[in-house]
Amino acid sequence: MVAEGVPVTVKQEWQAFWLALGFLTRIPMPMKIDYSQTLMNRSSLYFPLVGLLLGGLYAAIYAGLSAFWSLPVCIGLVLAFHLWITGAFHEDGLADSMDALGGGHTVARRLEIMKDSRIGTYGAVALIVALGLKAVLLVEAEPVWLALLVTPAIGRLTPLLLMRCLPYVTDPDTSKSKPVAEAFSGQRLLLAVLFTVVVALLFSVWLPALLAVVLVALLWGASLKRQLGGYTGDALGASVVFTELVFLLGLTL
Repeated sequence: MVAEGVPVTVKQEWQAFWLALGFLTRIPMPMKIDYSQTLMNRSSLYFPLVGLLLGGLYAAIYAGLSAFWSLPVCIGLVLAFHLWITGAFHEDGLADSMDALGGGHTVARRLEIMKDSRIGTYGAVALIVALGLKAVLLVEAEPVWLALLVTPAIGRLTPLLLMRCLPYVTDPDTSKSKPVAEAFSGQRLLLAVLFTVVVALLFSVWLPALLAVVLVALLWGASLKRQLGGYTGDALGASVVFTELVFLLGLTL
């Protein structure tokens, strides 16, 4: 709860943090949120922080499991927990994006496919490859706890760059990203970038982090601009998955 008398800005930021946590995970919000479009836009700032908190949870779970099971089993269980606690939110975006871009020949058709709740061949293959590759890379990472800790934070910066640099192209009444799609200020983006940079420097992973975020933002962003004219909520989710994989690839070199 936020006490009475707390400045409005502090209260808004506190609510924005909890809104970001509730938006990206299944974790219930322990307070009443004065929901508004503006508040949801503000909450995007905290996506990397939510990622770091998730990473801390994953690392802690891995540390506990490693006393009983082998490394591959521990990684499998941590990934299963990840899919549960996040509701496979970003993985769903990946599947929908691959189905749309693989099966649609016009912008209108691609957007229509993205709204379809059914998963197609492209989406299924993308999910299998992404989850399998992530598991293998985590097994190869050294140390594993570090990869589990920082990867979610790094991955959740990229969608903020796409939101800032590309137009929103899908129907806001049906988009999962509706609450965060309309506005994201350059100042708040800078704060999110600075937070992620501090995390990357603190754990000495700045080079793979920089390469992952920049490469995915540029390449995936260019693909979205060419094939959709902008971004969708599903495309933002896919960018998180792509960034995490590229980061882990760099981390395991």
